[in-house]
Amino acid sequence: MTSSPTSYTVRPLTAHEWQQYRQIRLRSLADAPDAFGSTLAAEKDRPDDVWATRLLLATSSGKDRPLIAEISGIKNEFAGLLWAKEDATDTSVVNIFQVWVAPEYRGQGMAAALLRAAILWARSRRARLVQLGVTCGDSAAMRLYLREGFQAVGVPEPLRPDSALLEQTMRLVLEQTPVATDIPPEK
Repeated sequence: MTSSPTSYTVRPLTAHEWQQYRQIRLRSLADAPDAFGSTLAAEKDRPDDVWATRLLLATSSGKDRPLIAEISGIKNEFAGLLWAKEDATDTSVVNIFQVWVAPEYRGQGMAAALLRAAILWARSRRARLVQLGVTCGDSAAMRLYLREGFQAVGVPEPLRPDSALLEQTMRLVLEQTPVATDIPPEK
């Protein structure tokens, strides 16, 4: 973590930023290899056109909101990532995944700012529910989600078929969240 707070902006990724998305996604998988539904091995050798197409489809679908935290004053210096996506079977549900903040920027509110921006986007889509999975044992992430109003539901399930880790589903019912807290802080 840096010694003083870092200024950053949370914003949506654009289709042309697929190389930066690839870079931060691979960095997140290398940093936390057991925390995500995918692995570094599965992602690192994907051809460039797969990455470019993935981000192009997402940014043009209207159903996805890939967000990054960009360090202020340094173009393309991404320090955090979050992906929000309308549920394929229930458009009133938004799923959040790929939540990650670079180790040197943790503890500065960046994850909360990313999460609040995703919740704000979900509200703009008139979603009634936001849900995510948190790796059991990741107490910092669990505390963040609880502070933001999420509640654990169901029993933990395996993160991936090849992983011994469990993932806890957490949900936030938007009708119960005060609107006044929707605006993510700008830094």
